[in-house]
Amino acid sequence: MQSMPLGLSPLSTSRLAYGCWRIARAASPEGDLATARRAVHAAVEAGYTLFDHADIYCDGRAEAVFGHVLRESPGLRERIVLATKCGIRFAGEPAPGAPYRYDFSAEYITRQCEQSLQRLGVECIDLYQLHRPDYLMDAGEVASAFSRLQRAGKVREFGVSNFAPAQLALLQQACARPLVANQVEISLAQLAALNDGTLDDCQARKITPLAWSPLAGGLLADGATDILRHQKNYRPAETLLALDAVASERDTTRTIVALAWLLRHPAGIVPLIGSTDPDRIRAAVAATQLTLTHEEWYRLLIAARGEPLP
Repeated sequence: MQSMPLGLSPLSTSRLAYGCWRIARAASPEGDLATARRAVHAAVEAGYTLFDHADIYCDGRAEAVFGHVLRESPGLRERIVLATKCGIRFAGEPAPGAPYRYDFSAEYITRQCEQSLQRLGVECIDLYQLHRPDYLMDAGEVASAFSRLQRAGKVREFGVSNFAPAQLALLQQACARPLVANQVEISLAQLAALNDGTLDDCQARKITPLAWSPLAGGLLADGATDILRHQKNYRPAETLLALDAVASERDTTRTIVALAWLLRHPAGIVPLIGSTDPDRIRAAVAATQLTLTHEEWYRLLIAARGEPLP
């Protein structure tokens, strides 16, 4: 698989990355490990190099089981870019009555980083991201936490997730190092990043956009069985017809076309593939070999919009 720079950092990423949200959702630890082992090795063999986590994925079990796979696979750590996120706190934590919220305090960022390092069984995280914007963010405090983690050798590069351009700009002005990634939902079912300046901002700053849910939880593929609450409002019927038309013309699948649509954008979008099925993980790589024409790209956009362009 082709690779590309990760922002302005010395790191690089494969054109598709692997999202580890679902690798620890089995009914037992043994099932989690078997699922993770199959998925991770299929991804590595197919050329994926960036593996994305968060401290909250499966209540930390995703990081822990991934760490187990790393320990049993000599040399694997050196072949991958390891990313994780922090900043979301669940209701009732640390005390009953506490609400679901976001927390970018230096103490919380540092503590969660330490816990992620322990679960992953590594000394350094390659890319550490803030998961969702904290409305009470003190940019200077966050920047100080980042600097301490970097100087301690615990994190190489920093990024954000679900940040609007203005939120990213506020944090960047306080940070000495350039932020290298903004992970947002981008797909033919979710076009906001095209219209709210996110992708333009990423291009201008040379920040890599990581696209979570690039297939809208499966709605743009072969069907969805586990989607987020807001995705239940997506109505992709017209988009699926357009995807199937292009797929038929190109002798491929709607999944490949939907991913190729993201890859065609000049911002350098890196879709995060979240399936745990080794066959689907491998099959997705075909999207990196398909370059849509200008006309095909716009045909899909118009179908996704549900109305003509102005």
